[in-house]
Amino acid sequence: MDKLGQPRYHLLPEERLCRLRHLASIAFAIAVVVLLLAVFLSRITPQTTLFLLIAFALAIIVFSLLMAWVSGQIRRQERVTTSTLQTKEKEFQQMADNIQEIFWVIDAHTKQALYVNSAYETITGRTRKSLTDEPSSYAEVIHPEDRTRVLEKLDEAVRDGNFDEKFRIIRTDGALRWVWARGFPRREPDGTITRLGGTALDITALKSAEVQVATNLAIAQSARTEAEALSKATLALTQDLHMDCVMDALLRSLAELVPYTCARVLVPDGGPHVLALGEKFSPVRPQGSCNVPLTLTAEDSPFLQRILMERQSVLIPDSRLERDWTSFKGHCELRSWLSVPLIASKEYLGFLSVGHAEPNQLTADHLRRAELLAMPAAVAIQNARLLATADIYGSELEKRLADLQAAERALKLTETARRVSEEKFQKIFHASPIPFSITTFDEGRFLEVNVAFEQRYGYSRQELIGHTVHDLGIWTDREERVFLLAQLRQGLPARQIVTRLRAKSGEIKLTSYSAEQIRFDGQSCIFAVSEDILTQELGKLN
Repeated sequence: MDKLGQPRYHLLPEERLCRLRHLASIAFAIAVVVLLLAVFLSRITPQTTLFLLIAFALAIIVFSLLMAWVSGQIRRQERVTTSTLQTKEKEFQQMADNIQEIFWVIDAHTKQALYVNSAYETITGRTRKSLTDEPSSYAEVIHPEDRTRVLEKLDEAVRDGNFDEKFRIIRTDGALRWVWARGFPRREPDGTITRLGGTALDITALKSAEVQVATNLAIAQSARTEAEALSKATLALTQDLHMDCVMDALLRSLAELVPYTCARVLVPDGGPHVLALGEKFSPVRPQGSCNVPLTLTAEDSPFLQRILMERQSVLIPDSRLERDWTSFKGHCELRSWLSVPLIASKEYLGFLSVGHAEPNQLTADHLRRAELLAMPAAVAIQNARLLATADIYGSELEKRLADLQAAERALKLTETARRVSEEKFQKIFHASPIPFSITTFDEGRFLEVNVAFEQRYGYSRQELIGHTVHDLGIWTDREERVFLLAQLRQGLPARQIVTRLRAKSGEIKLTSYSAEQIRFDGQSCIFAVSEDILTQELGKLN
């Protein structure tokens, strides 16, 4: 192709025939001259000479006719070849103008464009005439950030013949498009590359899809990581229900979900006071801080009063823009901050305070993660409180059970001592404000209950004695009693088991259950202490 957008015709077979015809004509002329000279110089008769001349004339005529026929064949072949080439050119042009890819050809030495199809105008927004006027202007189409790399690869391609690049282009309307250009060399017999041709495909949609897929994968990976962190946090919060362990697990898990400088669990401690139940600094604790837990007074901070009153999640990108922030003791150095309420069983336990020393570091996504963590955290804190209460009452129950065991041992010494001990046991048993019960070991048949037990579960003593716990449906989960029996068979006492027992009214009571295997009336029995955990908790708070 000699000009941009126009093919160059090559009639190599016809040229060879024409040259052959000219050479044959020259050779025939030389042969005639040589023959004539031979005739005139040789001694032959006039008759022979005449005969030779006539024969020679006939040969000339035959040669002329033959050459005329050959010329006609050549002209017909030229017309057929020209027609075929024109047809091929039309087919090529039609194909090139209808494909969506840019078909291009450049000169290997000058790097100037020799040909592009109409797709160049569609994809780049520039006319082919602009490329005709300035054959090197295609470089201006390439995005400035990709231009140097692409032109360097093009220089390499004219030497090794390989060009395969994806890069950005800028249309005349300013739109950014991605193209995939591939090139193939045209070599001379000696291996020299004279031209480089190829295609350029618009892959903007493909690139957009790749970006969207990458974004979706990143979102999915983030969600999976977040779910794993929350699952790990939930498990950590249930490993040990002592309050110190719960605080440590909570603040450690929070650091995996939210980047913070300081995090605290602030809970009301009666009256206007708010106590930092747990706190953690990252990476290091600010200078000048002490090991005494932070204690706040709501009356001294309008901001804290608002947080405690509204009981809603709060996100502050920049604390300097927040009114009354300076009254928030222990938080003034934090520039971005979020708060999430801790609520379990509809009870407000306090709130999670998370702050960062730099502004705009905490986002709505961080707030969402903190809210997800706050749900299991609130339950863990509530369970830790119940465990602490159960520990207190468990210690008391252990002391009482120790007294009962001592009384039982005294009963074995003598019958008199047994009667005395039995009377003592009966007094303790019936006078105790804590529900006591004695049931047979295997059947769970009631042998004795005290007044506190009757009051708590709504049954009279007559309704209980002689009936089993299964007849009355007291255990909501029979498997829990089976587990209890297995533990007692191993000689292990049951202490402070949190379970649910059903009262006569059908009400399910959350119970701290302790039991001991004893001998009563000559048979193996279970002495059980079952007290309402919520009642204990309220009693402690009061």
